[in-house]
Amino acid sequence: MDIGDVVTAIYKTGKYIGTITDERPEHYTVQILAVEKHPLQGDLHHPKQGNVGFFHERKALAFKEQANIPKKMVKPFTGKVPNYTESLVKSFIVYKQELEQNPENEYAQKSLQCLSSIQKEYEFMYSISFPN
Repeated sequence: MDIGDVVTAIYKTGKYIGTITDERPEHYTVQILAVEKHPLQGDLHHPKQGNVGFFHERKALAFKEQANIPKKMVKPFTGKVPNYTESLVKSFIVYKQELEQNPENEYAQKSLQCLSSIQKEYEFMYSISFPN
C-alpha cells in the first residue's frame, strides 16, 4: 500500500476508513475519514468485562485525526467513503443497540453509562442529534 491509498484500519477496538499519509517501518499513519465500528468501552486487557480496576471511556477517532497503526491492522478499502458524522452516528447506534440486548450484564451497563456521556460530547462537537 502507498501514501494516498484509502484503507480500513483497526485502532485499539475501533475500525475506521482513512487515507495513508505516511509510512514507517512497522506502521502507517492513517488520516481518519469515517468510522466503521465504534470503539468498545472498558479495559483493553479485559474485554467485555465490567468488574475491572478502571473502566475506560473511549470515543471514536475524530475526523481527519491521524493515528499510527500497525501495518498488519491496515487493509485496502474499496467502495465509497461514507460521510464521517453519518458513519459515527451509525456505528455508535449499532454498538449501543448491541449493549442494550443484555441489560443485566455489568459490562453492558457500564458501557451504556460511558456512551451516554460520549453521546453528549458528540452532539456538541459535531452539532448532531441521535435518534431516541
